[in-house]
Amino acid sequence: MAHDGQDIAMTAPTLLPDLLALGNAALAPAQSVLETATARLRDKVSKDGRVAGDLIDANQTAAHGLSWLATYVEALQQMQKWAEHLQSEGKFGEVEQLIHQIAFGEYLWQIQGGIQMNQGEMIRPHDMGLGPDDMAVMSAGAVTTLTQGGNTQAARERLVELMQEHSANITVGATGLDDELDMIREQFRRYAVERIEPHAHDWHLKDELIPMEIIEELAEMGVFGLTIPEEYGGLGLSKASMAVVSEELSRGYIGVGSLGTRSEIAAELILCGGTDAQKEKWLPRIASAETLPTAVFTEPNTGSDLGSLRTRAKRDGDDYRVTGNKTWITHAARTHVMTLLARTDPDSTDHRGLSMFLAEKTPGTDADPFPTEGMSGGEIEVLGYRGMKEYELAFDNFHVKGENLLGGEEGKGFKQLMQTFESARIQTAARAVGVAQAALDVAMQYAQDRKQFGKSLIEFPRVSGKLAMMAVEIMVARQLTYFSAYEKDHDRRCDLEAGMAKLLGARVAWAAADNGLQIHGGNGFAMEYTISRILCDARILNIFEGAAEIQAQVIARRLLG
Repeated sequence: MAHDGQDIAMTAPTLLPDLLALGNAALAPAQSVLETATARLRDKVSKDGRVAGDLIDANQTAAHGLSWLATYVEALQQMQKWAEHLQSEGKFGEVEQLIHQIAFGEYLWQIQGGIQMNQGEMIRPHDMGLGPDDMAVMSAGAVTTLTQGGNTQAARERLVELMQEHSANITVGATGLDDELDMIREQFRRYAVERIEPHAHDWHLKDELIPMEIIEELAEMGVFGLTIPEEYGGLGLSKASMAVVSEELSRGYIGVGSLGTRSEIAAELILCGGTDAQKEKWLPRIASAETLPTAVFTEPNTGSDLGSLRTRAKRDGDDYRVTGNKTWITHAARTHVMTLLARTDPDSTDHRGLSMFLAEKTPGTDADPFPTEGMSGGEIEVLGYRGMKEYELAFDNFHVKGENLLGGEEGKGFKQLMQTFESARIQTAARAVGVAQAALDVAMQYAQDRKQFGKSLIEFPRVSGKLAMMAVEIMVARQLTYFSAYEKDHDRRCDLEAGMAKLLGARVAWAAADNGLQIHGGNGFAMEYTISRILCDARILNIFEGAAEIQAQVIARRLLG
C-alpha cells in the first residue's frame, strides 16, 4: 500500500495533487480563525483584566464552541504531521492520501459552516463572535481546493473500494507508529480476535463479569503494569504503548480495554503522590494484578463537581473511619483496594479539605459482593459497558489504616487526583478509538454481506460514504490521541491535548456506532447483533472521565486563561 505520492496522484483522479502542500497551506488560515475567536471571546469574558469564571459560564456556548474549534485545528495539525511522517518513510499511499484529504476537506468545511458538537448542537462562527470579515481568511486557495475537492463522493467511494481489498482485522491506513508499537498493536489485536471477540457479546447479554481467566492472561501480558517502572515490577513502557493496548483491547470489548484503567489511575496516584513505602508495597501488587484496584470518587449528588464531596474520613487514633455514599464505582465488588477520595477537614467546603486513601477491602462474590465490615453496595443496571459492573457504595464507620493515607498528608487528595487526569483521558480517548474501530469492523462486514435490490449494501454511495467517514474520523481521533500520549511521554503538560483527544474521540465513537447500526437497519436494533452492544458501549464515552460539556469547559478555560 506504500507508493510514491506523485505516481498515485497521476493514476487516481479522486486524489488532489500536491496534497501535502495544500494541507500545510490550509493550516495557517484555520489557526488564524482560532486566534481571532480566542481573542474575541477573551475580551468578552474578562473583567478587570482577568478572565472571570462567571462570564465564561454566561457565554458557555461560545466557550465550548471555542474548545471544539481548537480541537479541530489541532486535529488537522496532527493529521498533517502524520501525513508528512508517512511521506518521509515512503508509506503515504493512496489510502492514507484519501484519509488526509477527506479529513481536511470535511473539517475545514465545518470550521466555516458549523462544527457538530453532537447530533443536536452545532457551533457556528457567529456563535463565537466571528463575522464575515473574520472568516475571509478561509477563502484562501488551499482551503477552497480542499473543501471543494477533498471530501467528495468519488473520494469516499475510492477509499471504501481500497478498504475492501484488505482483511477486516487490518486497521485502515498506516498508523505512523514505530516498529515496536506496531508489534505491540499486532500482539493485542491477535489476542482480542482470539480471546475476546468470540465471547464479548455473550458477556454483555448475560451481564457477566469478565472471567478471571482473562484478567490472569492480561496480567501475564503485562497489561496492569504496562507503564509502572521496572523497579516496581512493571514493564516501564510509554503512555503511547498504553494507548495502543487500550485501543486494541477496547476494539475487542470496551470492558476488557477498561480493565487496565483502574490500575493506571491507582498506579499514577501512587507514583505521583505516594510515599516510598506506599510505592514499594502497592505498585508491584498492582503490576502483577495480585491487587485489583477500583476508583471511588463520584458521589450521588456531586457528579463532576468533585470539590463538593461530602463523604467524611474522621480520625480514629492513627487510623480513619469513613462514612458516606459513592456511586458509579466500576469493578467495585471484585477488587482489593479502593483509591478513595474523602473529606478529612469537616470545616472545609471545597477541594482543599479532601484527602486520598488506599482503602483496603476484601474481594466479594456473587452471593456476597461486599463482605468487608463497614461497607455495602448494590449493582446499577446499565445499558452497556457491563463487563466490570457499576455499583453504588455506602460506607458506615468503614476502617482505613492511617498508613494508607496517600502521601501521608491530609488535604492533598484533589491535587493528587488532578495529576492523574492526563493519563486517564488519554486512555479514555484510546478506548474511544477502539470502540469506533469495532463499529467500523462489524459495519463493513455487514455492508459487504447484506444484499438489497440485487447488490451488496456497500455498493450504495450513502452506505460506503458512512464507512469512509468512519475510517477517516477514526484516524483523526487516533492521531490526536497518540499526540497527547507522546506529549505525556516527553514530560510536557498535556491536559489540553488529552482533553481534546477525549472530546473528539468520544464523539467519533458514538457517530461510528450510530452509523454502524444504521447500516444494519432493523437487524442492528436486535440484541443478537454485535452492533447493538457497540452502540450501548459507545454512549458512555461522552460521559465518564469528564462529560463532553465538562471537557469543553476545561479546554476553554485553558485556552482563555
